[in-house]
Amino acid sequence: MLVALYNRTFEIDDIPMLQRIVHKLEGYKLKLLFYDDFYARIQHFISLQESPLLFSGRADLPANTDMIFSFGGDGTLLDTICFVGASNIPVIGINLGRLGFLAAISEEDVDAALMSLVQGSYTIEKRTLIHLDASVPIFGDAPFALNEFTIHRKDTSSMIKIHTYLNGEFLNTYWADGLIVSTPTGSTGYSLSCGGPVVFPQASNFVITPVAPHNLNVRSIVVPDDGVISFEVEGRSDNFLCTLDARSETVGSNVQIAVRKESFNISLVRPHEHNFLKTIRQKLYWGIDKRN
Repeated sequence: MLVALYNRTFEIDDIPMLQRIVHKLEGYKLKLLFYDDFYARIQHFISLQESPLLFSGRADLPANTDMIFSFGGDGTLLDTICFVGASNIPVIGINLGRLGFLAAISEEDVDAALMSLVQGSYTIEKRTLIHLDASVPIFGDAPFALNEFTIHRKDTSSMIKIHTYLNGEFLNTYWADGLIVSTPTGSTGYSLSCGGPVVFPQASNFVITPVAPHNLNVRSIVVPDDGVISFEVEGRSDNFLCTLDARSETVGSNVQIAVRKESFNISLVRPHEHNFLKTIRQKLYWGIDKRN
């Protein structure tokens, strides 16, 4: 079994946990494939039984990789998605961060989670991605996101007008600082912080949520994910900001943009003892009211 290991940053305090995980994986006789930058940073802190294989990007991530471990927070896991793309390699998030809706396996759960993986006691969850189409090439070979696509004002403090269409039919003009189109997975992220609803990952929907709307009667709307959402942007600046998860591009107001459901899914690994309801109860502190 070949497993890839990815991380973009870690603290000295994380070293014992990382070392324990690597040694356990070796103990289970798994072949390790390190992201080259991660290995360069960690090789002075851990010892390996044999020299690992290395990869630097999507092009040299072997097709026979059985699983990729993302060590960090949700942002690190979103980076990992760019490596995986349409390869269908399952991704598991080990939480070195703080909140961790996606990288939900904590230090306390690591040993049990690793045992579950080796024993095959886990579920593969297929998660919808959102795809960006634009009249100019942006976001290179990864014009997709697991959490959300956003439009934001740029170069000015004035709000922008975002004319929004659903399958070519006018939906609304949002006078706001920006607009979020979230997948079900992303509904617990930026969209939630802007007042959007929590949507189950299995739902076939997108959530459109304005950022600081000028009209207070404008709220989030849930739409089917089998259509195309297109935009025309006006503002005092000639440019605005587009983001796919944590990646951003400056785009001219003359650029045509639209989003739709991506043609492929991302596979997230979930040990059987973890599920979405347990995660939101833990992360959002639902049910801790002593009156319950």
